[in-house]
Amino acid sequence: MIKTALRACALAIVAVATMASAASALDRRVRINNESSYDIYEFYASNTGTSNWEEDILGKDILPAGSSVIINIDDGSGYCMFDFLAVFEDGDEVVSANNNVCELTDFNFTN
Repeated sequence: MIKTALRACALAIVAVATMASAASALDRRVRINNESSYDIYEFYASNTGTSNWEEDILGKDILPAGSSVIINIDDGSGYCMFDFLAVFEDGDEVVSANNNVCELTDFNFTN
């Protein structure tokens, strides 16, 4: 009787740990750090392999130099691999390809 109860508790713990790990694998929030000396005026994230940058995630906002923002990069597709595009105040564009947003927690744009 006690063995059965202990076994049931152990199975419950394993189930909770598995669900927590699966949930964190679906977390596509990434902190974008602007470590450059220029403000980021536009930021895009699109599935790797697509030719469309979708919409400017920052919208009317900017990401000032030295600042950061947490962005949920979940587009509902279930994909983890995304390309990033930052457009800076001086017009320069920086592309970073093949970012795994299911594992990535921070991404840095630098000069």
